[in-house]
Amino acid sequence: MNQRYPVPAVAVHTVQDTIKRSLFIAYLAHAPCPDSAREFIDSIRTRHADATHNCWAFMCGAPGDTARVGMSDDGEPHGTAGRPMLNVLLHGGVGEIAVVVTRYFGGTKLGTGGLVRAYGGMVSLGLESLPVREKIFPAHLNIIMEYTHVTVFKRLIEEHEAVVTHEEYAADAGFTITLPQENVAALRQALTELTNGTVLIEKAGEPA
Repeated sequence: MNQRYPVPAVAVHTVQDTIKRSLFIAYLAHAPCPDSAREFIDSIRTRHADATHNCWAFMCGAPGDTARVGMSDDGEPHGTAGRPMLNVLLHGGVGEIAVVVTRYFGGTKLGTGGLVRAYGGMVSLGLESLPVREKIFPAHLNIIMEYTHVTVFKRLIEEHEAVVTHEEYAADAGFTITLPQENVAALRQALTELTNGTVLIEKAGEPA
């Protein structure tokens, strides 16, 4: 499982192009689940109810993950729109994404090959300029240690991309930290070595 990957950083990203007098408009959005993808698709179909076609595809998972995908040619010849759009999404390096390509027919037929290139090309064009952010799957840990280790501990957690969300000082020093899931094992090993095995590390619930 990918522990981090890019996802769309804006509500909706739009690009457009005119191909043989047909206007193509691509809308790309963050879609963490199929329900959010379908809601976005329906909003664009409503917005462009007068369009010749509103073809779409979505991939609700990490880049390349085919577990939750969908597509539609919306009246274009079978396999000329939804499939090439989904193929571009699957290889685009961005996760949790939905796209609708709206077409206003301009009077010149593109042929099946031309349609495949047009619809796939619009998704590629959108991905080229799409603002993204990194999605990280966090882990939350409770840590208790002797005071003598605190200074080095705070340096270690920075090296492992962890932040302290709560701290408490009693007989020992206690901390709740959040860090990328992929860094937990390395930090656990580093803290065990630092404290000669005396550190207490437990999973914590998500902060309120």
